[in-house]
Amino acid sequence: MTTKATKSEPRKQRRECKSFALGFTILLGGLTVAAQEPGVVKPQLLFSEIVAGMPKGEKQEVRVLTVNFRPGQRTLFHTHRFPVTVYILEGAFRLELEGREPITVRTGQAKMMPPNVKMTGYNNSSTDPLRLVVFYVSDPGMPFLDPIH
Repeated sequence: MTTKATKSEPRKQRRECKSFALGFTILLGGLTVAAQEPGVVKPQLLFSEIVAGMPKGEKQEVRVLTVNFRPGQRTLFHTHRFPVTVYILEGAFRLELEGREPITVRTGQAKMMPPNVKMTGYNNSSTDPLRLVVFYVSDPGMPFLDPIH
């Protein structure tokens, strides 16, 4: 069964959008004022990078994962179809991206891994564990990685 759109629906949608925009502006203004008050938490930017390769579909899936590496453990040699960001909770993450110098991302640091680049990462320590958080946005149901054989 279909329903006919009424002339008032576009006006209603515009009103709802304006109401949302006004509410969002008030919220942001309130956060700015609140952040200046003693005892109120103020977020600190940890990491920012402009990326390409984000999904463009009507819906996206946001995923946050934790990964624990024992000393000497590594990932498969793989690619991602989307940008992936890691945040190191404990230890040092050695990251090798094809065509680039290897880097080490340490506790409290974050790094974005670009899409479609062959890579591997590992815990190079022989004694210390590595714990990290991985977060990314993809098309719903998209595999996290594609192994390279």
